[in-house]
Amino acid sequence: MTDLWLISVPLDKTSSNSVEKLKRTIAKTNLASCCKFSIPDLKVGILDSLLSMSDDLSKLDTLTESVIKKTYQCMREVMEQSTDKVLENTLANGNHTAHQRAVLSPLKAYIKSLRVDLMSYVTEFQWDKAKYPTALPLSSLADIINKEVSQMETELKSRAAAYNSVKTSSQSLEHRLDGNLQTRSLNDVVRKEDLVVSEYLTTLLVVVSRGSYLQWERTYESLSEFVVPRSSRKLYEDEEGGVFSVTLFKRDVCEFKAKAQESKFTVREYSFDLEEKQQQEMKQLSVHKMEQYGIFVRWLKVNFSEVFIAWIHLKALRVFVESVLRYGLPVNYQALLLQTDSKHSKKLREELDSLFVHLDPTATASKTDQVSCDIPGLCQQEYFSYICFHINTNVLEIS
Repeated sequence: MTDLWLISVPLDKTSSNSVEKLKRTIAKTNLASCCKFSIPDLKVGILDSLLSMSDDLSKLDTLTESVIKKTYQCMREVMEQSTDKVLENTLANGNHTAHQRAVLSPLKAYIKSLRVDLMSYVTEFQWDKAKYPTALPLSSLADIINKEVSQMETELKSRAAAYNSVKTSSQSLEHRLDGNLQTRSLNDVVRKEDLVVSEYLTTLLVVVSRGSYLQWERTYESLSEFVVPRSSRKLYEDEEGGVFSVTLFKRDVCEFKAKAQESKFTVREYSFDLEEKQQQEMKQLSVHKMEQYGIFVRWLKVNFSEVFIAWIHLKALRVFVESVLRYGLPVNYQALLLQTDSKHSKKLREELDSLFVHLDPTATASKTDQVSCDIPGLCQQEYFSYICFHINTNVLEIS
């Protein structure tokens, strides 16, 4: 599993030398890959506002990561029957190769391509000044991201509920029409010539369990007074039982149904018009479901990309704010993106601790409850002598 660490160190001589040593070390040992993470000059504001913002940004980071997870999980659930389409519908920039689709299963190809796509965006990150103008105060930039993420979370719930409602209705009708003998459609079973319908006569359809075939044949003519002798025929059967037709006088239908129920025979309500209506309803629901599916997937595609982009800008904001709080003014720091894996992460952490121990000799990689810390944003994560934020690539995993 890939680990992405966004670190920041001051641009003093000692730290700059340490950065160069870090680059040489990871080049030799393959502990990680390292690239510059460009963050523009932003408005600093006053110290008190930065202290408050540090905590707010931490909470917003948690919310945004949660929305990314929910969006991905929703995409998986919606496309569970069409995983081959996920590959082409969820990438932040839509790039993938035919070779990947051919070699990997649709789901694995999707996850692989998606991660490649997102990694590319992060490693080549450029601040979007049109969407997040650098002339705005930091609090305004945070408000833009917060509004964007919160609105998407609300709309995700609404759209998911609407789609699931259509899906449930469709599944309910499918179950009714394709279910057992009591509910399934009989349009493919019953022909018009199987039914006798006249001024006085009618034909009923009766569901009989397999174990009761003999009982049916012996008793159906006596279930009411005016049943046409030898009129019963088996029209259809499955592993549960069969559907039998029987012709009788219309005035005797109520009595026949009552007696049939006593004998545990089920009389199906049936008419060509009713069946045709249900089939039409099924077709309309199916078309509506596919329309909603396309609309919902397109929305997920666009908004997944948007919320991820907002998340990386948020990470950049956090690095800027913490760098000012930790290293002071004038703003003078450098941000680096380190890409490693779980096998090398411990060794890389040790190397970083050794190289930048001069920034805070008392710092340890301890949890918050083991560290005394006065800065709100820093007290919600592990504390190191340098600034470090984790970009969680596990957001694309299903819990």
